[in-house]
Amino acid sequence: MAQTAEKLREVDPIWERIRRDAKDLVEREPVMAGMVHSSILYHKSLEKTLSYRIALKLSSDEMTPQILREIVDEAYASDASLGNDARADITAVMERDPACHSPLQPLLFFKGFQAIQAYRVAHWLWTEGRKEMAYFMQMRSSEAFGVDIHPGAKIGKGIMIDHAHSIVIGETARVGDNVSMLHSVTLGGTGKGDIIRHPNIENGVLIGAGAKVLGNITVGYCSRIAAGSVVLKEVPPCKTVAGVPAKVVGEAGCSQPAQSMDQILAK
Repeated sequence: MAQTAEKLREVDPIWERIRRDAKDLVEREPVMAGMVHSSILYHKSLEKTLSYRIALKLSSDEMTPQILREIVDEAYASDASLGNDARADITAVMERDPACHSPLQPLLFFKGFQAIQAYRVAHWLWTEGRKEMAYFMQMRSSEAFGVDIHPGAKIGKGIMIDHAHSIVIGETARVGDNVSMLHSVTLGGTGKGDIIRHPNIENGVLIGAGAKVLGNITVGYCSRIAAGSVVLKEVPPCKTVAGVPAKVVGEAGCSQPAQSMDQILAK
C-alpha cells in the first residue's frame, strides 16, 4: 500500500496542474505571491499542502497551527485514502461547479472542499479513538467554514458541496460516492437512540439547497432531492422527490444527476 501511494505521488497530474496554475497566478497577481508560495509552491505534495491549509484554517488561540499540522501530517502519512479522496473531491468540484476553473481554486478559496478535507482528518482521528481531538476539529470547522459534520459520519469520495453554508451532517449519517449537495442541507436525526438515526445517502445523489433529510432512511442511488424539500421517507433509486413532506414527483431526469447538477423539475 505504501509503495503504491508513493508511485501515485510520483505521477500526480492533479498536483502538477495545481502547481502550474499556482505559478501562473503569481505572475498575474504578484500581491498574492506570499500566499501562493506558502500554501502551494513550498510543498512537495498535495497532502502537504492540505495539511498546511487545514492547520492554518482551523488553528486558534487554543491550538496552534504547528500542533494541528503535526496531527494532520500524521493522518495523511497513516492513511493514503485521505489524499486519494481529496483528489477525487477536487475532480468533482472541477467537473460539476461551473464557477471553478482550476483545481487550485478549491484549495485556496472553496470552503466546501476545505471543510470536507477537515472532516476526513477528523474522521480518521475518530476511528483512531482520538475522539476529543476529532470533536475539536469539528468545532473549528463549523466556526471557520459554517459546515458542521460529525466526525463519526461516513462520507465517500468525489463529494461536491456548492457554497457550503449551513451544512449539517449527523453522527450516524452515511454518504456514498459522487454525491453533490448545495448550501443549507441537513442530514439530521430523529430521536435520541444510540442506533443509526441519520440518513443513508447512496451513490450519485443530488441534494438541492435547503433540503432536510431526517431519520434512518435511505435515499436511493442517483436520485434527486429538490431544493427546500423535507424528506422523511425512503427515496427509490433514480427518482426525484420534492415538497414538504417530500413525495416522488418523477424520474431523476438523467443517469447521473449529481454530475449533471440539473435541478429543474420536468413539467
